[in-house]
Amino acid sequence: MFLTILLAFVSLIILVSIHELGHFLTAKKFGVKVEEFGFGYPPRLFGKKIGETLYSINLFPFGAFVRIPEDSSFSTKPLWQRILIIFNGAFSFWIMATIIFSVVFALGAPTMIEDSEMNVPDTKVLITSVSANSPASMIGLKAGDIIISLISETAELEGNKVKEIQDFIIENRGKEITLIVKRGDRIFNAVATPRISPPAGEGSLGISLARVGLKTQPVYLSLFEGVKATFNMTRLAIDAYINAVISLFKREPTGIQLSGPIGIVGVLSQGIRMGTSYFLQMIGLLSINVAIINLLPIPAFDGGKLMFLIIEGVRRKPVPREIEEKITTVFFVLLIILMAFVTIKDIKNFKGFF
Repeated sequence: MFLTILLAFVSLIILVSIHELGHFLTAKKFGVKVEEFGFGYPPRLFGKKIGETLYSINLFPFGAFVRIPEDSSFSTKPLWQRILIIFNGAFSFWIMATIIFSVVFALGAPTMIEDSEMNVPDTKVLITSVSANSPASMIGLKAGDIIISLISETAELEGNKVKEIQDFIIENRGKEITLIVKRGDRIFNAVATPRISPPAGEGSLGISLARVGLKTQPVYLSLFEGVKATFNMTRLAIDAYINAVISLFKREPTGIQLSGPIGIVGVLSQGIRMGTSYFLQMIGLLSINVAIINLLPIPAFDGGKLMFLIIEGVRRKPVPREIEEKITTVFFVLLIILMAFVTIKDIKNFKGFF
């Protein structure tokens, strides 16, 4: 388990470092002086200066940073160049997602398939959602769990097709059944009694199912599929965030769960145990979501910096540095407080990932 957590943690660090690399390469392209490009956060362990930039390795391995001095040529560059320098940090996430999804399609992408499809490797039936207050929720089943088999008093079924599992559950309404379930690399038994008269649209156990298998694409098509998947996932993620904001104003559940580094590492650890393609797909989805969040017009995020640059373009003069720094500091403190609460929640839930 330690190696799984370590690999998930390293993957997260690499992802954050690529974001900073996007800023760094664009700044260099436009001739902006970069004082330091650091892996990890200070204090510095060692570093080597190449040209005008110090490349450093630092003690706390939680990402990377780019240091551009305040008196550098950044502020004298045309507005569009400064916007690109800031924007390309987030854009690097989309590039990474496209590369990852392309590799996934070449290796074999987890894809929903019909029960009738044969000769598809690594087929399994996944729980895609669990209804609140249903028999499934009462016994702790979660979206992403894999149903291996079901056992009743008189029969046993190996779960490989959705309809077979649904029919088995219907045939045993009102009777106790045992589900053999796989979560990550852990297999456990869960006992439930399917409802005779469930609420409309929920089913007797209160679960939605999907049959999934690994489908490969030819190499020459995988890049196209990777671009298409990145675009579609970005659109779906933006729609989800917009709907969450609308629900927030309506005082309804948003369906969005905040996670910090610990929570993300837990989810990635699950992906590692499910297989390479599943893990890479999770990294791709994470890249897209982080890119979108990073571009929100919130001071302390890249989107906040872009907002100040856009205001400068409209006003035809920059926002006074003192005002920008004060606003950014306030939001940075609020962000740290929020992350502290999220981290406490993640620590409490961490065992639930394993």
